[in-house]
Amino acid sequence: PHLTRLSLSESLPCKTREAREMSKRGPEAKFVVRLTPEEREYLEGMIRKGSGAAYRLLKARILLKADVSSEGSGWPDARISEALETSLSTVLRTRRQLVEEGLEMALARKKRATPPSRIFDGE
Repeated sequence: PHLTRLSLSESLPCKTREAREMSKRGPEAKFVVRLTPEEREYLEGMIRKGSGAAYRLLKARILLKADVSSEGSGWPDARISEALETSLSTVLRTRRQLVEEGLEMALARKKRATPPSRIFDGE
């Protein structure tokens, strides 16, 4: 017999698919990214130069894609993570850091809670 394999989204009823899409958008509603024109210009300048740490450039791209202001595109987290080849948790964490801690902290690396232990060679 010939079997046809359906993807998960094709095999689910429409209501379930819509509910699943809405649940994916849940955290986005809580951490809405609205950049000022100055913040957009700063982030676009960082990307245009291309110099700087890769993690900072990635976070700048995430914030520009997530921006819902009049100049932004307001992409959903799943689309951002797919387009930038990063995890959903990175996108959500970057949104949260911008809203709770500001632009510079959203672009910065998180400091370690405990410093690395020092290893001494010798006697």
